[in-house]
Amino acid sequence: MTLPLGIALYIFFIILAYLMGSVSSSIILGRLVYGIDVREYGSKNPGANNTQRVLGWKMGLLVLAFDIIKGAAAASLVFFLPFPRETNGFVGTQIVFGFAAILGHVFPVFHKFKGGKGVATMCGVLLAIHPFAVLICTAIFCVTLFVTRYVSVSVIAAVTCFPFLVNTLFALWLDPKETLVIKIFSIVAGCTIWLSHISNLKRLYHGKEEKFIIKKPLKEKSCPLPPREPSKKS
Repeated sequence: MTLPLGIALYIFFIILAYLMGSVSSSIILGRLVYGIDVREYGSKNPGANNTQRVLGWKMGLLVLAFDIIKGAAAASLVFFLPFPRETNGFVGTQIVFGFAAILGHVFPVFHKFKGGKGVATMCGVLLAIHPFAVLICTAIFCVTLFVTRYVSVSVIAAVTCFPFLVNTLFALWLDPKETLVIKIFSIVAGCTIWLSHISNLKRLYHGKEEKFIIKKPLKEKSCPLPPREPSKKS
């Protein structure tokens, strides 16, 4: 593969990954199935947690699965390029494609650039890069959620453990020369999730963070939708 062709293909996959991330299942399903925009209710975040609050646990679970899959699929585009596996170049390319998908989720071109925080999409990216560490972090998330009932606390607990696992437990039998990129990325990913949850931490401090409660599907609810925020337009 010639250099110009390789660069063009690389850029093509970056754009493709961004477009994949821009597909928001919560917005699309909310409009198609219920005729509402989840960004106008609850926390206004078109993610799995707010979706289950507004539309019920079935929709929330479906959105969660879709967001994880699109992140993993974007990072897996690297397999179409001639990179040796488990090298810094291979992992670095996974990170670039994954970041493009996360950027698409946060700023979706199909939805007026108003997206979610990208936690589930990043989880999918990390799953493609280091599945064993992510599986352990998933267990940590579930245990923390069971104990605290706070999704934000559970996410922070899980991503805090991720760089520790990558840089210690799973680094024992890997070539340190070919794992530098993923070690640095694991720390950056953890810090990014912390920063994206500053508003949640503030609500926790003031006792205003909403606990996780499994909601029934919208058609089975006896109560109305969460109050819609008034428009800021005059």
